[in-house]
Amino acid sequence: MSDTAKRKSVNITVLTVSDTRTNENDKSGDTLVERLTEAGHHLVEKRIVKDELSLLKGVLKEWINSPEVDVII
Repeated sequence: MSDTAKRKSVNITVLTVSDTRTNENDKSGDTLVERLTEAGHHLVEKRIVKDELSLLKGVLKEWINSPEVDVII
């Protein structure tokens, strides 16, 4: 079986936790999304959350409970 046949496309979400990053300057998040989508995965959502536990828990609970999310990064 070839490597391509073994790979499975998954629905991903990418979470950046930062008090300083924005959509305009989140280069590492953008690079991650670019590489994952180039590998054939589908981006469900990319989100930046301030470094506050309650906000982080809220996003993670939302994504964990979403039937369309396979992987949280």
